[in-house]
Parts: sequence; structure tokens; C-alpha cells
Amino acid sequence: MSKIGISIKIDVKKIDKARLFAAQSGASYLDLTMFLDPDNEGQYGDHGFITQSTSKEEREQQVQMPILGNGKIFYGLQELKGGNQQAPEQSAIQQNINASKQGGQGGFSQQSPKVNPQEPSIDFDDDLPF
Repeated sequence: MSKIGISIKIDVKKIDKARLFAAQSGASYLDLTMFLDPDNEGQYGDHGFITQSTSKEEREQQVQMPILGNGKIFYGLQELKGGNQQAPEQSAIQQNINASKQGGQGGFSQQSPKVNPQEPSIDFDDDLPF
């Protein structure tokens, strides 16, 4: 199977901060679970949703976490569904990769990336519980 690209968007305000945990290195982590259904595209083009992970005991008690956001397959969807055709965006990406391997620019510009003004700004809280 080839690679699959999934873009994920979550509402950080919905994160249950009590479920954050620290590694020995001191880094903070959050376990997430994504339920992916490539055969059924949602109203907004998504293919699944993301929740915070639950423990085995919580799953046995059928605890359900709130949906934090969604995920959309942006690369490899046709192959995942069993087709062998690449989507036009995927074909263009592959052409750029091939051109870049051959030393060309591959269609990528040297300009800074464009910012989408409709994308939400990220405003992280610093009041982590540890």
C-alpha cells in the first residue's frame, strides 16, 4: 500500500487538559483517536473525526469523548478505495517531486507560503496542569 496523507483540524478549546501527560523528557503529550471512513465523505469534505483517546476501562464503560475536529484524506484516497488512478493534485505533486529529484524547481516557487486569512489563528493556553 502506498502512503496516505490526512489533514487534521481540531478545536483546541475542546481538549480535556486533565488528559495531557508528560514524558520523561518533560514534553507534553495528548493521545488522540481518529475514526476514518474513506468511502463516506462528510458535508465539509472530511473523511472522519478526531477524539481524545480513552483507556481500556473507559471503553468498557462506553465512555465517549467529545469530537475535537475532523480529518480529510488529501493524498492517496483513490488507492485507498482500490482505484489505481491518481487525483489531479496528486499527479501534480508527483511531477514536482520528480522534477525536484532531477535538480529542477519542479514548479515550487521560492516565495514564502501564502497565508489563508480564513484559517483560525492558534491561541494556546499556557496553563497546563503540570
